[in-house]
Amino acid sequence: MQAATSTMEQLLLEHALSQVLVRYATACDTRNWDLLQQVFAPDCSTLYGGKSRCQGLSEVRHMISSHLDGCGPTQHLLGNLEVDASEPACVVSKIHVRAVHKGLNERSALRYDAIGFYEDVWVQLPQGWRIQKRSMTLLMGIGDHSVLQPAA
Repeated sequence: MQAATSTMEQLLLEHALSQVLVRYATACDTRNWDLLQQVFAPDCSTLYGGKSRCQGLSEVRHMISSHLDGCGPTQHLLGNLEVDASEPACVVSKIHVRAVHKGLNERSALRYDAIGFYEDVWVQLPQGWRIQKRSMTLLMGIGDHSVLQPAA
């Protein structure tokens, strides 16, 4: 499927992309970093919150793990998916996120919520749909950002 030309194709595309996005949330919340290979294209580029710019899957993996490996439990909630497949060569999506992060050990009383949205440009590889380009816009952060840290 290159682009949605019918309602059924649009629904199938939205479902396929939503499954990849679920894998992203699962990777973050379970710290299963190998799952990111099923989310991002090998040569992807990302910009998280206007600060963390990464080029390539290994940089993305390192950036995410350096924020979450020293954090306590997290829950990345994704919703309100919008998919635009009007340009066959450039499928784009926007999905809202609320990521809840709890501190670890002596920081366990702390919490940080990141609220915003991801805008993704997708590429279809032989293995399936992958994010080629991601931009995360942070609308608000609530709590203590210092809970996001690398493993000790």
